[in-house]
Amino acid sequence: MSQTQNSQSQEHSVSPQKAVVLLSGGLDSATVLAIATAQGYECHTMSFDYGQRHRAELDAAEKLAVQLGAKTHRVMNMDMRAIGGSALTDSSIDVPVGGVEENEIPITYVPARNTVFLSYALGLAEVLQADHVFIGVNAVDYSGYPDCRPEYIAAFEVLANLATKAGVEGHKMHIQTPLIDLSKAEIIQQGIKNGVDYSLTVSCYQADELGRACGVCDSCRLRKQGFSDAGVPDPTIYQP
Repeated sequence: MSQTQNSQSQEHSVSPQKAVVLLSGGLDSATVLAIATAQGYECHTMSFDYGQRHRAELDAAEKLAVQLGAKTHRVMNMDMRAIGGSALTDSSIDVPVGGVEENEIPITYVPARNTVFLSYALGLAEVLQADHVFIGVNAVDYSGYPDCRPEYIAAFEVLANLATKAGVEGHKMHIQTPLIDLSKAEIIQQGIKNGVDYSLTVSCYQADELGRACGVCDSCRLRKQGFSDAGVPDPTIYQP
């Protein structure tokens, strides 16, 4: 075998890098999975049944994992209703529909949710020997959540490399946030480019059992505006 042929053979035998992708079933996380797949990662998706208002997003995540070619898909079970403090986990608190006040963290913020989710993803990444965790946080068109900011992600990446066997042994863990600086319209354009079927996604905070969106919560408002700004028809199915 010639040197060139041997080199080509070695290139073909190299396994793709593994990544854990947090997949909620919403627009942003679906786009992140599509981007990671397009970048050549072998993606292992993770969703959470944490006591949220509806299971429609979990059904959406399962469909998206298949549609976008995830290698494996896991649903982690926990009950954040025991903590409460959020309209998404406490049915006695109404989901706000009047928009978000400037400089105010809305009641749809779930205390410590991204920290919990990223910790689970970090554990799976260690087991899979994956050096990359992808999450769809965004600091532009977001609802004011403190755990969606770039400084939070940077701090968690430091923690990830201090608190894991992989990090201590020199296998740096990377928290990837490809949407962090994008507007909702730009996120949608990236997703369309990478083959996301947005009709499968569920973004609504209070979707019904069929996954139909309310059309009035903050998440629906941002989603509607994103499709409008992107010049893309909105495939969302809304409640009557």
